Amino acid sequence: MFTFKKKYFFIVESIKDINLRNIKKSNKFIIIYRNNGKIDNLDHLIKFRKTCKIKKIKFFVANNIQLGVNLKSDGLYISAHNRNFKSLHLKKFNFEIIGSAHNHKEIFMKKLQGCSYILLSKLFVVDYKKNDRYLGVIKFNRYIFTYLNKIIPLGGIKISNLNKLKNVKSDGFAILSEVKKKPAIFDRLF
Repeated sequence: MFTFKKKYFFIVESIKDINLRNIKKSNKFIIIYRNNGKIDNLDHLIKFRKTCKIKKIKFFVANNIQLGVNLKSDGLYISAHNRNFKSLHLKKFNFEIIGSAHNHKEIFMKKLQGCSYILLSKLFVVDYKKNDRYLGVIKFNRYIFTYLNKIIPLGGIKISNLNKLKNVKSDGFAILSEVKKKPAIFDRLF
């Protein structure tokens, strides 16, 4: 049986990767738009952002403060390699900041940057680097008990291992590639 979480983070590289019709009105969902240099049409992004507001889905922009301000996003997502503190002045504009990390040093950096959630990678084995290290449930839970900040698992989460998340002591989880590959994952979340 799948254990439900308080927050679901979906990282998308294009707004075409996710169909908002599959998501019912809820405050549980957070979409992180990670454009990787190729930005979708600004008019389409504004329309997508308005739909997110109507459905009460939080919308974050990755590493692009100007785009976040233009879209009136809920906040900014700071990747693990981003180590600057420019995003701290966004707190006064009620921008929430989410960060990602891979180890203790990066978690500490994200706490200094004012992140409310930290996406910790990799929970399970990922398809693109099968020989890379991953945390696993037990080691991930040690991170949860070590840090008071809200740590969210990311990496290798698929339909086949969603049930393992009931053992993870986190408020939510984040998925990246599974959103694009298998949109049926939304059916399991409702």
